[in-house]
Amino acid sequence: MLLAPELRARLKGLRLATRLTPTGQGIGQHASNSRGAGLEFAQYRAYEPGDEPRSIDWKLFARSDRYFVRDATRDSPLNACVLIDASASMAQADRARPAYGKLDAARTIAACIGDIALQQGDRFGFTAIGGDGVTGVPAGNTLRHRDRFQLGLQALRAQGRVPARDGLRLLWERIPAASLVVLLSDGFDDDVVEVAERLARTQRDVISIQLITADERDFPFDGGHLFEDVEAGVERLVDASGVRSDFLARFAAARQTLARRYAASGIRHVEHFLDQSPAQVLRTLFGPRRR
Repeated sequence: MLLAPELRARLKGLRLATRLTPTGQGIGQHASNSRGAGLEFAQYRAYEPGDEPRSIDWKLFARSDRYFVRDATRDSPLNACVLIDASASMAQADRARPAYGKLDAARTIAACIGDIALQQGDRFGFTAIGGDGVTGVPAGNTLRHRDRFQLGLQALRAQGRVPARDGLRLLWERIPAASLVVLLSDGFDDDVVEVAERLARTQRDVISIQLITADERDFPFDGGHLFEDVEAGVERLVDASGVRSDFLARFAAARQTLARRYAASGIRHVEHFLDQSPAQVLRTLFGPRRR
């Protein structure tokens, strides 16, 4: 089960929101530039044949003896796409919780986002990039779609590397302009970072959630330890105690560099540690004070 009842309960009060103006039609919680029946007054315009009589402002008619219609900003559903790094490095887990890796955290956070989107009537889907190329579930907003969405998440496996640029062409077709894109990645692959930057440059509102294990954060290793780069196939045996300070300093610098790079592209960026509840990072992004 991707969403335990206690986790779903902690999602109450969260709302997905984008800094871009959606252009799609429909009723949702996100203001668009289209005009019509809505919640927020936009302008008056002259009555035209076909307009509903109830849209006429009769008080203004009484003052001017002319028919005017109150136009409002129409609310549009948000299109939320979760972009998941499914490369081999996402299989990494903490020693204290070896059955729960970064991809498991990504699945859970993605399921939470889908649940929030469904509750507010928005469209949601996911796209994964990894050893299987570009895969995923297109956007929808029904209960049946949520089941399909979660089954697709459960089928994901962390393997291989992110496809080369030519292999990512489908990505731009799967994620329409004005979408809210939530990237779930460990931030280790420069190609994934470039994808996020390109999406941000092409009218997508991108949020990055960097997934980090507690072991990476604390480096609690002692004695001789063998580390492996599963994507490059490189192994290194080190004295963990002797390299701890250097690793922590270099890892902190790498995280800061990534945060600055995303900030320069207008991408909101947060970190999520695997020993924390997914609700914590989602509340940081989508809680009442963040909207």
